[in-house]
Amino acid sequence: MVLSVKVPPDLISGEVEEGFGKVADVFRRTMCSGREIGAAVSVYRGGVKVVDLWGGYRDGVSGAPWERDTMVTVCSTSKGVSSLAVAVAASRGLISYDTKVAEYWPEFGQAGKGSVTVRELLSHQAGLPVLDRALTLADLIDPGRLSAKIAAQAPAWPVGERHGYHAVTLGWYESELIRHADPDGRTLGRYFAEEVAAPLGLDFHIGLPDSVDRDRVARLHAWSRYEAMLHLNTMPPRFVLGLLNPRSLAARAFTTPGVREFDDLNHEETRTVEMPAANGIGTARAIAALYGCAATGGAEIGLAPDILDALINPAAPPVKGLRDQVLYCDSQFSLGFMKPFPTFTFGSSDRAFGTPGAGGSFGMADPDTGIGFAYVTNRYGFHLWSDPRELALRQALFREVLGGRSQS
Repeated sequence: MVLSVKVPPDLISGEVEEGFGKVADVFRRTMCSGREIGAAVSVYRGGVKVVDLWGGYRDGVSGAPWERDTMVTVCSTSKGVSSLAVAVAASRGLISYDTKVAEYWPEFGQAGKGSVTVRELLSHQAGLPVLDRALTLADLIDPGRLSAKIAAQAPAWPVGERHGYHAVTLGWYESELIRHADPDGRTLGRYFAEEVAAPLGLDFHIGLPDSVDRDRVARLHAWSRYEAMLHLNTMPPRFVLGLLNPRSLAARAFTTPGVREFDDLNHEETRTVEMPAANGIGTARAIAALYGCAATGGAEIGLAPDILDALINPAAPPVKGLRDQVLYCDSQFSLGFMKPFPTFTFGSSDRAFGTPGAGGSFGMADPDTGIGFAYVTNRYGFHLWSDPRELALRQALFREVLGGRSQS
């Protein structure tokens, strides 16, 4: 079962600019409610940090406190970070969203994938949420071995007709796309580190380097998949049942080769390999700063205006609608991000983009208000998105920004 602890008020720290006090009030209440172990929230507006709060324990078992520089694995919130690296590559002319993936990576064209565009791949429409060939952590260390195995995968549905959440595989396909398009042959983790994180000074990594002190990394306190049966009211029932059927797309999509349970993300070997869709490690401050940069034009990382427009524009849904073939509910994706839709609204308009992560983390950009927002936690929740802890912070933020108007 997920660990539960009581966080005392003196383990909550940080700073908030005038006009954002309600966000701090919500954070303090949530931290002291017994629903958190350790967490952080950060907000940038107009390129300026206006909220930076953290509290609780980076390890609920040992009692080690969450510090200002504590980092944590953010699971699928990594997807947005990775996809902004892809957007930077597109801004520099390395790739085009409407070009076929196989033009950059010829081996990808196997098994009927020759017509798949970069846009379709990033929008979870390529039918590649699972892998039929077994992978090991050794494969993840060797880009050539990984490339050969994922290139051979056949789509689970006709490309462009449907979509389904590529929970783990998306990041590997993004990385191989970058590696084949980049003249220096860099993986996505290296490309992000050199072309995005370095210019912005971001404390975020895709594949944790030796230079990072491991004592800074929070321990994840996770649930087993079988615990999901106790929370049918927070996740789509068909999705939960799918997780328990090893042959379903849901179970296969959420199985990381070599990682038996989500809690294995605490292991050193799974922190150091590159899983750009699932094992990004960093601070809320770094994620919010990156999204804040994108929300204000992205000049610091060379984000081209037409690429930013592509991220802001409405998603192009698959021809057979929004029903997700993996999550068994409606969803909406565009260029590696989620976009607002009726059951998951965020930001001040449908121009916002971001990604939530398993357990409750979330990062997003809201170009209309110039906001970059991030919340991270090490106590797993049970929601696909809009975890109540994160949602309460986001609602308080946008009530302040929008003058009391509701946002969800």
